[in-house]
Amino acid sequence: MANLSLTAVAPLKVGHWTEQDAATGCTVVLCPPEGCIASAEVRGAAPGTRETALLAPEKSVDRIHALVLSGGSAFGLAAAQGVMEWLEQRGLGLPTPFAKVPIVPAAVIYDLGVGRADIRPGAEAGYQAAQEASAAAVKNGRLGAGAGASCGKYLGFDKAEYGGLGNAATEVKGATLAALAVANPVGDIVDYKTGQVVAGARLADGSRPERRDLINFFAAQPGTNTTLVVVATDAPLTKTEARVLAASAHTGIARVTQPSHTLFDGDTSFTLSTGTGPKVDLSLLTVATQEVVAEAILSAARASNQ
Repeated sequence: MANLSLTAVAPLKVGHWTEQDAATGCTVVLCPPEGCIASAEVRGAAPGTRETALLAPEKSVDRIHALVLSGGSAFGLAAAQGVMEWLEQRGLGLPTPFAKVPIVPAAVIYDLGVGRADIRPGAEAGYQAAQEASAAAVKNGRLGAGAGASCGKYLGFDKAEYGGLGNAATEVKGATLAALAVANPVGDIVDYKTGQVVAGARLADGSRPERRDLINFFAAQPGTNTTLVVVATDAPLTKTEARVLAASAHTGIARVTQPSHTLFDGDTSFTLSTGTGPKVDLSLLTVATQEVVAEAILSAARASNQ
């Protein structure tokens, strides 16, 4: 595959707004005009989200029109308003008796301790990210929502390394499956194939702490971490099936994040289906989802710490 990013799933588009000096930003995923079947699962104890309740399988709305990942902690949820405005100007949204209402779920990471805490993505940032969105392959590293993402904060922010934004994609029985991840966990990011830490906590002398230090968490702060994942496929899915893949994404997070899903994290995953590809057995997609999510997180850490 030439494109190993989320936009390998056509016709998804991805755009970013990045403020490098402040180490923050937002990332927007634009769905086709008719929207994508979507669901989500929140497992971290400290999430910052918008519209995730609507994505539960039993809720009445099946499709979304865009998705926002943002830095800025809860302040960053405001970026979704700008994306709504961008979509409304183009006549896109859920038809209702008096207006089309764009459905734009969002989730945020806490990056206020990395750059400047007083600069956060807002509505204008979300609008600009939507305006810049394209079908080009998405770059990995410190951009968009991953601009201020860090990892290995269980010994404090001053001991952490960059997490960043990453992508991975694969083919499953003729369908395309891809993931975009923003890695901002309290834990280290570990290559599941070798057991080596790719990015995480470092001591003052540059060495890695002993793995037993992971259980101490003496410098971790509640609500200051989170890994966000978007899984996308062109395989047709029901909303319930999309929820199953969102759950599998968390296994991918846990595979390369040590520890994951802690009281300090707000780990959240989303699944999007364009439905334009071949139908694939759900069990195959769940296994592949775990793989692409793990690889997306690893690609984020590697690109951000070069």
